[in-house]
Amino acid sequence: MKVKVAVDGREIPLNEFVNQILGGMISGAVMTLKGVNKEWETIEIRVERNNT
Repeated sequence: MKVKVAVDGREIPLNEFVNQILGGMISGAVMTLKGVNKEWETIEIRVERNNT
């Protein structure tokens, strides 16, 4: 599994431990959602700060 993290368009390098932890957490959470194919290929998540 390969995880990419970018903050404000700049990719942040991840070591193998962080790659595995984030990948496992995200894929585990997403696979529990109804309608998600267990044979997924990519998951994309975007987080935006609410500045109100």
